[in-house]
Amino acid sequence: MKNKKMVLWIALIVMAIMLLGCSKKAEEQENTKTGAYNSEKDFEIDWDKNVKDGVIITKYIGKKKEVRIPPSIQNNPVTSIGFDAFSGNITRVIIPNSVTSIGSGAFAGCESLTSVTIPDSVTNIGSHAFEACYKLTNVTIPNSVTSIGYRAFQYCSSLTSITIPDSVTSIGEWSFMECTSLTSVTIGNGITSIGSGAFAGCESLTSVTIPNSVTSIEDSERGPGGFEGCTSLTSITIPKSVTNIGMDAFKNCTKLTSVIIPESVTRIGGGAFEGCTKLTSVIIPESVTRIGGGAFEGCTSLTSVTFQGKIDSDGFYYPFPGDLRDKYLASDGGPGTYKRFAGGTTWRKQ
Repeated sequence: MKNKKMVLWIALIVMAIMLLGCSKKAEEQENTKTGAYNSEKDFEIDWDKNVKDGVIITKYIGKKKEVRIPPSIQNNPVTSIGFDAFSGNITRVIIPNSVTSIGSGAFAGCESLTSVTIPDSVTNIGSHAFEACYKLTNVTIPNSVTSIGYRAFQYCSSLTSITIPDSVTSIGEWSFMECTSLTSVTIGNGITSIGSGAFAGCESLTSVTIPNSVTSIEDSERGPGGFEGCTSLTSITIPKSVTNIGMDAFKNCTKLTSVIIPESVTRIGGGAFEGCTKLTSVIIPESVTRIGGGAFEGCTSLTSVTFQGKIDSDGFYYPFPGDLRDKYLASDGGPGTYKRFAGGTTWRKQ
């Protein structure tokens, strides 16, 4: 009897060992399928000065093209990805929930990167973070992110759509500039300003709705305007919250046929609609007191301009083609509608 019990216990132990082995094998197969964490030896690290006991990845030195960053290294949480940490031919990156910051230039120039998973823990996407990731087709910006740095996604020429969540309050300068395949942009209600050149050169973008939270489309003092060169843009909705349409904001948007300038706007920057060759009419609300030089220069199809108020003559620097400025000032700059023949230079008050 005792021998039978012993045999039974031995059989149970052997079965348990076999089941454990099968379980481990299945786990290994699953890890292979989903992508197990990379070895800690694949990364050079340093202390994260902004987080106690946090680790910052300073360099990826591994060989794998698909990278799954471990949540901790040497028993310390990975909290940040540092400057120029990744380069070369990596194709996919999964960032763990421990990371709160993607640093400046973290993935810049990763020309083969097609996919990146950004967790809900990340609050900051630094400047140049994904610049020139030419094959990156989509990216989800989580609701935890509050800021997108300048040039963050510049030259991501395969990126087709982007949703900026309500948590983000500002879009940095040139952040999506030259994303030439971008057809759809959803801008969250938390945005208060759109940086200069933010979407410049997005030649596939057909329409944009700017939320009521935005107060300014920033001036382009160091480069192109916010939506300059969006040559497929046919319509734009500017909300009543906007007070400033910055310099070169919609310059050379050659398919833009109409624009409604809300009564909240007080200033239209120089070159704001320059080269919008299909724009046929515009109404300048009474709230506008300054129009910058060349604001509507090169609008060859513009045949009707309505002024609902009086423009400050000191800031009225030849914004329109032809002699409209002089005709407007000659009539004391009061309200009125002026018309001309397309391509002509002489305007007449109606």
